[in-house]
Amino acid sequence: MPKEKPKDDTAQSSPYKLETVTRACTILREFEDDQQMLSLNDIVKRTGLERTICFRLLHTLEQERFLRRVAGRRYAANIRLLTQKRFRIAYASQTLDSFSNAVGQGLRWAASEHQVDLVEVGNHYSAKTALRNADTLIKQRVDLVIEFQVYYRIGAQLSHLFEEAGIPVIALEIPQPGATFFGVDNYKVGVLAGKALQQAAQRYWEGSFDELLLLEVEIAGSLPHLRLSGAQSVLSKAPSNPFRITHLESRGEFLRSFELTRKHLQTSPRRRTLITGINDFAVLGALRAFDEAGRRDQCLAVGLAAIPEARQELRLPGTRLVASVGFFPERYGTTLVRLALDVLQHKSLPPAVYAPVELITPQNVDRFYPKDLFPGGDQLK
Repeated sequence: MPKEKPKDDTAQSSPYKLETVTRACTILREFEDDQQMLSLNDIVKRTGLERTICFRLLHTLEQERFLRRVAGRRYAANIRLLTQKRFRIAYASQTLDSFSNAVGQGLRWAASEHQVDLVEVGNHYSAKTALRNADTLIKQRVDLVIEFQVYYRIGAQLSHLFEEAGIPVIALEIPQPGATFFGVDNYKVGVLAGKALQQAAQRYWEGSFDELLLLEVEIAGSLPHLRLSGAQSVLSKAPSNPFRITHLESRGEFLRSFELTRKHLQTSPRRRTLITGINDFAVLGALRAFDEAGRRDQCLAVGLAAIPEARQELRLPGTRLVASVGFFPERYGTTLVRLALDVLQHKSLPPAVYAPVELITPQNVDRFYPKDLFPGGDQLK
């Protein structure tokens, strides 16, 4: 005798259910939003439906305007299905700087678009606060945490707390054990910065320079440090005179970087100096120190992230910030929410998802950011 199927009290076992409608619903559920495009082959692979049936259902759904044909033979949804459960996702931001704020704004928009409840807490650049926030979020029983905090040494502790509570984590920019990583490819970013510095040295100083100033943040661990080692590896291979390498522990902060660079310049002779660092804040702080010391023409810098403050600097006449590698944190929200939903729906994911980057220069900044507004309400054109 054939094995009897187990009874199911849900609507799936209802004698009134129409199989054709069920199959059509199965197809519609594969479209996460109205931007996703899937082909017939994609649908067949995802649903396991027979190809001919799948084709006829797609054609019918298109005719009834539930789907639309886009990009040749691909389909996109004209409707959005609400999930059975409304997820609560937490964002623990690093601090209140422009980068974190851009991520937060993007997350709020994406959470609203995907019917997700967003819970926000601030880590305020503090290990103690990050751990306290973890306890709070666990007590609130959020479904997933997007963790953005700079202290690598507490990463394992945070991961353990969330793992014990059964809460998955997406680690933003700074990796954590067991968490899905989302951020930039740090070594690739460093290589881009190094090449931009090399080209600037060639343009301004015929390729010769005396010093490479690297602004570090040791508390973040080895992975973000790849930004600096990537730049250093490019410049070390450049056909130039021997140069000295100076490391300053900037913590990625403008004021600390300014003060450390100022102190360094007080005890060092005039040198043609290339500057890069862990982020734009550190690089901009160093540039201000060179300005104060009257050594503006002795430095060339490349920042990382292309935050609003760096974009404003790029637009200034005669700036010594020749470029900043753009991370586009304002776009992170959509990717993070989709990634979070994939995690919560137990989809297979790579351990690391990288954000796209671009080199932003004085020549192309208006193309990437044509509507920048800065303090005082001025729009730079």
